[in-house]
Amino acid sequence: MSTVQTKKSVSFEDTSVAFAHQSDSKLRKTYLIFAMMNQNWLVKIGTFFIKIAIRLGLPIKFLIKNTLFEQFCGGESIETCQKAIDNLAKAHVGTILDYSVEGEDNEKDFDKTTQELLLTINKSASQQANIPFSVFKVSGIGSVELLEKVQEHPEDLTPEDNAVFDRVKARVARLCEEASRLNVRLFFDAEESWIQDVIDQLCYDMMAKHNVKGKTIVYNTYQLYRWESYENLIASCDKARKGGYTVGAKLVRGAYIEKERRRAFEMNYRDPIHNNKQETDEDFDKAVVYAIDNLDVLSICMGTHNENSCHLCMKLMAEKGIANDDKRVWFAQLLGMSDNISYNLANAGYNVAKYVPYGPVEAVMPYLFRRAEENSSIAGQSSREFLLVKREIERRKAKNC
Repeated sequence: MSTVQTKKSVSFEDTSVAFAHQSDSKLRKTYLIFAMMNQNWLVKIGTFFIKIAIRLGLPIKFLIKNTLFEQFCGGESIETCQKAIDNLAKAHVGTILDYSVEGEDNEKDFDKTTQELLLTINKSASQQANIPFSVFKVSGIGSVELLEKVQEHPEDLTPEDNAVFDRVKARVARLCEEASRLNVRLFFDAEESWIQDVIDQLCYDMMAKHNVKGKTIVYNTYQLYRWESYENLIASCDKARKGGYTVGAKLVRGAYIEKERRRAFEMNYRDPIHNNKQETDEDFDKAVVYAIDNLDVLSICMGTHNENSCHLCMKLMAEKGIANDDKRVWFAQLLGMSDNISYNLANAGYNVAKYVPYGPVEAVMPYLFRRAEENSSIAGQSSREFLLVKREIERRKAKNC
């Protein structure tokens, strides 16, 4: 049982803690990567030529592996992620192994991905102090086209469709059963709105089955840039209370805004995304307040790079006398980003984990392209990372003078 400890003041400006794990040479490389990513035009040109080079079979793997891949990925396999796991653990930061290979849309690949995900669950079970969660996307083990049909046109499902969907449900059940057997927390990742309802239902069915007897195994992901998500969170908790189980909730802002808006416009339905960032921020923070008020039925992971929301959660925990290391409250960021948040939180005794994507370099390129493009398009994100690294380099220089 956690005990309430003296609350340490946390400053996300403390670069000495944020980058203590990086050598001078690694810090300089990080500086150069974010300096380049800070240039939107360079990111667009760079990703364009890298895609061409890969298509032509040009030998650029070494360059990618030693820059973007090294910054944002843990390794090419579970085994090669061990170094990243150990390095994070030294600073009391956990690892969330994220198999980021985007396979073909066929049953053979879905079964292969399921097997890999079972390995990540078993890896977590073998090192639970260092790997507190596992994660998967339902679209990685089932056809997006089928999931969309199940959600939007269930009346058109054929016997064959139902048989294929039964296999999707069986894969989901197998992952959750293994996680429950080994006492490993498991995230259902959020996806696009036109398949999210069916993913939610799969997740809630698994929560009702496995989030019992005082443990929370299955976590759903709530994208608070959707105007429905806050109410959905409340409804899921109300249902759990009545059903005698708990809810696991990973709170995020959202990742598919351009795709969501474009589809809503093209198909002439109400945009599922809030009108602006302020509305999203307000709903996210409302969800944090609700979560801290309802920890009797709810465990959360704050999947955010937003410093204000992290400070809000810390403030609420302190006001309610909730220990920094209470296992019902976690913070998570992506590997290679927002180290000022992750390492300073961990240094103050909070539960923190990093998403650590892995897979063969060529196979995770779509993930790396998104990471580069999102960083350059998110207002101030690359600039923030760049300035923090620059400040730490200057601090070290001044210290050594």
